[in-house]
Amino acid sequence: MRRPLHAEWTKLRTLPSTWWLLTATVVLTAVLGATAAASVTTRVCPTPCDTDTVKLTLSGVQLSQATCLVLGALSMGAEYSTGTIRTTLTAMPGRWRVLASKAAVLSLLTAAAGALGVLSSLGLAHLILPTPPHGAPLRPTTGSILILVLVTLLGLSLATLLRDTAAAITLGLGILYVVPILANLINSPTWQHRLQRWSPMPAALSVQATKHLNTLAIAPWPGLGVLAAYAAALLALGGVWFRLRDA
Repeated sequence: MRRPLHAEWTKLRTLPSTWWLLTATVVLTAVLGATAAASVTTRVCPTPCDTDTVKLTLSGVQLSQATCLVLGALSMGAEYSTGTIRTTLTAMPGRWRVLASKAAVLSLLTAAAGALGVLSSLGLAHLILPTPPHGAPLRPTTGSILILVLVTLLGLSLATLLRDTAAAITLGLGILYVVPILANLINSPTWQHRLQRWSPMPAALSVQATKHLNTLAIAPWPGLGVLAAYAAALLALGGVWFRLRDA
């Protein structure tokens, strides 16, 4: 696996878009989280504060996930649009290894950027909030980083299936943002609860909660597991399709 991993790392690090998107992930996560934290003041949040300040501080993930989706989609879609996928498969005929190497390198890069953004957001919250969260809560912090990694893999999976960057990004954004909006628009409480429980993003974001856990549609770790299941299933399906079709 060393050769495919090195090849994928070389391709990703030489693309300017990779570093722009990773930088945007860090900035959006930190700045939007800090902005959300700044909305909590002693005037609107008396002591003891009932607001889930940890979840509020990590709300930047809801926007930075879009840059991660684009990063994952571009990593495969760009090769199809330029035709370099043929060169890749000529040099490395093992398609499962190619896809696994892309997923591994993307996961490491996204995890690093996500960790920097999430920890920066929590650090800024300590300076802004009147009653800052103590330390870096393990589950919300780790879960938020994993959300970004899984969304990147979702983008990679969709681009592998569709062979088109724009189509993969459009469908991915619909999954991330349109489905939660529809869940809020449906009049049926039963279907609202089902969509919040089984849609990837409403379910996954429950991992950020530190208060009122009994009101969540799904528990934190199982909620993250829903997103993981979507990403894993689509990646496996993309791998099969990638293996069976011509480049």
